[in-house]
Amino acid sequence: MANKNGGATMLADGHFTFLGEARTDSKKRVVLKGEVSKHYMAYVNDAGQILLEPMSLVPTRGFKSLNAKTRASVLRGLQQAKAGKGRSLGSFAKHAKED
Repeated sequence: MANKNGGATMLADGHFTFLGEARTDSKKRVVLKGEVSKHYMAYVNDAGQILLEPMSLVPTRGFKSLNAKTRASVLRGLQQAKAGKGRSLGSFAKHAKED
C-alpha cells in the first residue's frame, strides 16, 4: 500500500469491484453504501483516482498493557514498515472470525 508520505509500494490486490456511483453531499462528504470499515486510509494518484484502504484502530491502552519485550517488537515492526522493509504474508481472511 502507499505510505502517508505519498510513496506507493504495492496494492494488496489489484482486483476492484464496482460499488456504484457516489456523489458528495452539501458538506463535500462521500457516503459509501455497504460499509466495509469505519476507518480508512485514503490515497489519491496523479490521475485523481481515490483508493480507500480499510483499517483498524488499536486503542493506546492496549498497546500500553503489552509487556516490554512485545512492545519493543511492535515498535521495531512499525519502524521497519515505515522504512519500506515490510513484506506481504498474503491474506489472513481464512482466520477472521465473523462477529
